Amino acid sequence: MTTPTERPGWQARVADARAGREAASRTRVRRSVSHRDGARCKVDGQSLLNFCGNDYLGLSQHFAVVNALQEAASREGAGGVASHLVCGHHEMHDALERELADWLEAPAALLFGSGFLANLAVLQSLLDEDAVCVQDRLNHASLIDAARLSGCRLRRYPHGDPEGAIRQLRSLPEGLAMLATDGVFSMDGDVAPLRQLALVAKVQKAMLYVDDAHGVGVVGPEGRGSVAEARLGVAEVPLQLATLGKALGGYGAAVVGDADLVGHLAETARPYLYTTALPPAQAAATLAAVKLARADHWRRTKLQELVGRFRDRALRVGLELMDSDTPIQPVMCGADAQALAMSQALEDAGYWVAAIRPPTVSEGRARLRVTLSALHGPGDIDGLVDALAYARDRATPRDPARVPQPVE
Repeated sequence: MTTPTERPGWQARVADARAGREAASRTRVRRSVSHRDGARCKVDGQSLLNFCGNDYLGLSQHFAVVNALQEAASREGAGGVASHLVCGHHEMHDALERELADWLEAPAALLFGSGFLANLAVLQSLLDEDAVCVQDRLNHASLIDAARLSGCRLRRYPHGDPEGAIRQLRSLPEGLAMLATDGVFSMDGDVAPLRQLALVAKVQKAMLYVDDAHGVGVVGPEGRGSVAEARLGVAEVPLQLATLGKALGGYGAAVVGDADLVGHLAETARPYLYTTALPPAQAAATLAAVKLARADHWRRTKLQELVGRFRDRALRVGLELMDSDTPIQPVMCGADAQALAMSQALEDAGYWVAAIRPPTVSEGRARLRVTLSALHGPGDIDGLVDALAYARDRATPRDPARVPQPVE
């Protein structure tokens, strides 16, 4: 029998894990931003042009959004006070849920503190040990964790492969079934084949659930996301997730869709029942952002023009891109060390582009995840591509004067 003195120490485990990350160039470091001004931010005293955020429409600092936040906070305070079903549900939450449901052409919406919580809520409320959840292999970690925590049988299919999805569903023909996928994949920037997946779900009598965190606000008619872009509705996609912290520039998320399913979540989802509601002021700010996202079509038009400009110039200088028409434009590096070196070279030139390494992406698929915003201008794009080409050719700049500088 093992005695307590023979148990491995957690300090040794943490130290060993840290040493392994360091050896593989996979340590993570938090950077502190002291000021944001449009697409530019001050990081550790250095002004950098940000190409790694998710503020796709440039709404996080919009005066109407900030004013709505400040005015509501002055009236209602800074906090959410309690959970929704105790005394935390505010009329501003109602207004935001109605606006989101109207925009995405669904009967109902339900607010959550984050997209991670929302995915946990959906899968844990609808699935149990007798159910099966079939997922794209590149789905966000929150969908994978949610399935595991629900206790259901989790099966994964090759990325973007509807035939793989139907094979997995056919292998487990009994019990409730859910087919879950990202709409726009956060690391590759491509869009799921939703029309084909909807057909798979229909044939296999499975619910199709779409996490459209990176699609809503950016793609589709009126920015209604990848589900709308695929010409699908609540009949084919009974529930979808819309994040409030990316294209809408705020914080939180909403599950939007069938009224009965949304009502079920509101009464049974543990991540909804047992957590504090979003502050009403945050809901007011997001409501202002949704109205701007619906009305300001020029933001999406400009964003698509910037995407086209970046891809044209990047391919012209021989950068390796992935097949993406969204604001997520990965530049492939391969080795972890190369991605880190290129990221540092870009920072030396005044650009902030994060290096993405395993386990976030697959082995040998390290990359620079370039993300574009309506806050960027054509000159910003041109300067970034020049700096990327330089960083690729000389990962650590030796002569800073030769490095292309960002447009002020």
